[in-house]
Amino acid sequence: MTKKNAFYAQSGGVTAVINATACGLIETARKHKDKIGKVYAGRNGIIGALTEDLIDTSREPASAIAALRHTPSGAFGSCRYKLKGLEENRREYERLIAVFEAHNIGYFFYNGGGDSADTCLKVSQLSEQLGYPMQAIHVPKTVDNDLPITDNCPGFGSVAKYIAISTLEASYDVASMSKTSTKVFVLEVMGRHAGWIAAAGGMASTEQNELPIIILFPEVAFHKKRFLDKVKAMVKQHGYCSVVVSEGVRGRDGNFLADQGLRDAFGHAQLGGVAPVVANIIKKGLGYKYHWGVADYLQRSARHIASKSDVEQAYAMGKAAVQFALKGHNSVMPTIDRISNKPYRWKVGMAPLKKVANVEKMMPKSFISRDGFGITKRCREYLAPLIRGEDYPPYRDGLPRYVRLKNIAVRKKLDTSFKVK
Repeated sequence: MTKKNAFYAQSGGVTAVINATACGLIETARKHKDKIGKVYAGRNGIIGALTEDLIDTSREPASAIAALRHTPSGAFGSCRYKLKGLEENRREYERLIAVFEAHNIGYFFYNGGGDSADTCLKVSQLSEQLGYPMQAIHVPKTVDNDLPITDNCPGFGSVAKYIAISTLEASYDVASMSKTSTKVFVLEVMGRHAGWIAAAGGMASTEQNELPIIILFPEVAFHKKRFLDKVKAMVKQHGYCSVVVSEGVRGRDGNFLADQGLRDAFGHAQLGGVAPVVANIIKKGLGYKYHWGVADYLQRSARHIASKSDVEQAYAMGKAAVQFALKGHNSVMPTIDRISNKPYRWKVGMAPLKKVANVEKMMPKSFISRDGFGITKRCREYLAPLIRGEDYPPYRDGLPRYVRLKNIAVRKKLDTSFKVK
């Protein structure tokens, strides 16, 4: 029987280490040329499969694929596009099968978060219903760290490291200005429903170097009076404070503080802009001079200060995905299973997609301090290994040397009139 080719695609918001996963997957596939033919990448995620816009990764030299390990963002382009149910949009599923069949694709690797896990599960179910053999493996990635079962998600450790460092450095800055100028700095971070990234800001304060940091979690309803009382107490004691606020913070009425009524491609509320809202509350309530910033894309693209453990785990997930497929597994996701904190040890596990898709992992109550504005010792023990270690990219003339792939397209074989609705 002719060996099958593989399809790999990146989905959702990219990270500092998603290309490290691609590196692990492609390098591992190349070591098994007797079982896997070529690895085709979808240009702009699943959109590339639907429009038959495939990239032939075999046209890239080994040195370029290896350089993906230290290059941020999505080398093949990503997308925010969620497939509907088979009965709702059979047209798209039949198109997927037609593309896979035309290019002899028998392995489907989808690298993304919760919505991507759902897509991967649907593709697996589709292959059974339409009688086309396909092994679908979801490869975990999300800075939000909200996938279930896995201890943590590739991409999160590096964002957490960036936010912890940024909070530390910004706190030093505002401290030096607090006597006659800025007394509060507000940093907005990603996190729609889960406060994992915001929690990382708390790592800037340690027993050896205690800093006044207030964290606003999506898991804790925002209470204006309590918040202002906390800010006032911090400023009175220290002369200043830093506030790390998750974009997904909600008021007691359940509405996002930053919800402006817009929606993204997945139908989620388009968030962003909670920092100025919180800063204005401080200004009106306490009269303190403030500054605010939004980490936005900077937090998830900062490969120059990526966590070493995150890079290693991202690569391992790509490698494991291929190994799972070669062992005949289908509709599963490789996981990171923590064995111990000190020393930090972990292993690769496996989870069925039915238990992963459409499930979000929130911050445990035991990770949030009793007053709702900080993190606990247990949370610190969880986060510490994930931000530990440096994995600097090579530099030239003061700048990181990142790779840009050629991304040579595969010749199309099907009708080019198909459009994604």
